[in-house]
Amino acid sequence: METFLMVLLIIVALGLIAIVVLQSGKSAGLSGAITGGAEQLFGKQKARGIDAVFQKATIVLAVLFFILSIILGYVY
Repeated sequence: METFLMVLLIIVALGLIAIVVLQSGKSAGLSGAITGGAEQLFGKQKARGIDAVFQKATIVLAVLFFILSIILGYVY
């Protein structure tokens, strides 16, 4: 049981790292100022959907990570 939980924790941790790295930054910085409003009108529409999925996946994986960590701490 402990081994299964540890392997599951490692998989969740790697998934959490991957999802966080794949997320785009909240500020566009200087490139947003140079490209102007066209990117805000057209480019962000598609990105908003995938960013929402990444955000929900981050929350789910983070909750799983904490729950598994607490369970493993209790078991050991």
